[in-house]
Amino acid sequence: MVFSSAIFLAAFLPITFILYYLPFGIRYKNTVLVITSMVFYAFGEPVYVFLMAGSVLMNYIFGVGISANKEKLKIKKLLLALSVILNVSLLGVFKYAGFFAESLNGIFNCNIPVPQIALPIGISFFTFQAMSYVIDVYRDPSQVQKSFPKLLLYISFFPQLIAGPIVRYRDIDKQLSSRPVADAHMIVTGMQRFIKGLAKKMIIANTMAVIVDKVYGLDMSRLNGAVAWMGAIAYVFQIYFDFSGYSDMAIGLARMFGFEFLENFDHPYSALTVKEFWRRWHISLSTWFREYVYIPLGGNRKGKLRTEINKIIVFFLTGFWHGANWTFIIWGLFHGFFLILEDNILPVNKLNGRMQKEKKKTPFVTAFFLNIYTMLVVITGFVFFRADDIGQALIMIKQMFTGFFPSYESLSYVCEQASPFNIFIALLAFVFSFPVSDILKNRLEKKKYAEPVKAVCSICLLVICIMSLASAAYNPFIYFRF
Repeated sequence: MVFSSAIFLAAFLPITFILYYLPFGIRYKNTVLVITSMVFYAFGEPVYVFLMAGSVLMNYIFGVGISANKEKLKIKKLLLALSVILNVSLLGVFKYAGFFAESLNGIFNCNIPVPQIALPIGISFFTFQAMSYVIDVYRDPSQVQKSFPKLLLYISFFPQLIAGPIVRYRDIDKQLSSRPVADAHMIVTGMQRFIKGLAKKMIIANTMAVIVDKVYGLDMSRLNGAVAWMGAIAYVFQIYFDFSGYSDMAIGLARMFGFEFLENFDHPYSALTVKEFWRRWHISLSTWFREYVYIPLGGNRKGKLRTEINKIIVFFLTGFWHGANWTFIIWGLFHGFFLILEDNILPVNKLNGRMQKEKKKTPFVTAFFLNIYTMLVVITGFVFFRADDIGQALIMIKQMFTGFFPSYESLSYVCEQASPFNIFIALLAFVFSFPVSDILKNRLEKKKYAEPVKAVCSICLLVICIMSLASAAYNPFIYFRF
């Protein structure tokens, strides 16, 4: 079940909301959320709901065991190591077994049977949350959650279960036991945030998805750079508005039930360096890798060479986390390579960092060219992310940067896709990739009529989204792949 589906909007969410807000205490409300979250996951994965619940139980036992042996360092380390091995093994079997078999067969000409295992939805997200919980308990045994139902709620809570954001336990532990109930302001702002995310997904991401899928389904070797750039830029808009829209919906839903999640995106396409891009893109994942991989590896505390090696490891794992395909690994290493370039050769961090240190705005011309550089890296990297294989990605990139030959077929295709509606949506995507909505919101907040205007805008957006659903418009969800 996805948030942008009729059954979720018309049945699941209203029923869950009504049951949750019946006049009973926090234990009842937590029980409602656990049961409905299980139903939510089982709707698409009736068997794998037991896998998810088993993962929670396993990590609950490890957390309790580590806390009970907080004075015995060797036992604590052993339990932590076992929990990490078992969690990684869970990912390895269900997500990467086929990839490893195919890679070994291709490299060493083996004949290893390739297992055909269906990928449990959201396994990367709930496994990372479970791992972060056990690691946090290892670092501070007082954080242990002695109630299994509360830990189950933390990991299975339906707003973030299948596509994040990755919520760290320490950011939500107190909310599991005590949070605002029937707070009208939280409910209203949560609904508005949910509708905003739904609109980003239904209006912008889905429109761009049609163009992207058509372009990546073409024989790019026969078309010129115009078509390649159209597909690459459309995908950059699709993935941002799809995933940030989903994060908005998750944050809004959580707020409707009294939870506060941290932000997951901060207008990454306005970044002036690749390093800044990663401070703004999928913040919960970047934070997870920084706290649970980069810093334990030594971070930047063990010399320059070790720092750069640590970055490469982190970005290799970041790419691999997204999917069992060499295209994702290359995407991760591609970004890691540019971070190393920025730290050691390119002057972009110095140009941008000096202005931030002096609390001055980067001059417009400088900011413009830095943003162009950053977006060229991001757009090129996302070609690998979207492509079915490395060959398709390389052909696409070749056409983007060398395919300048005139082509009637290419011109016809571009004109076919450049309908007034598609151009309008693309312009909306470009404008709202920058902090325009935040500026408008801040200015609106000062007006007396702010709340009615926000309410009307939310209602209009919701109506448009419902109309789109009713028309059976194309409604893919990128992060089901992960």
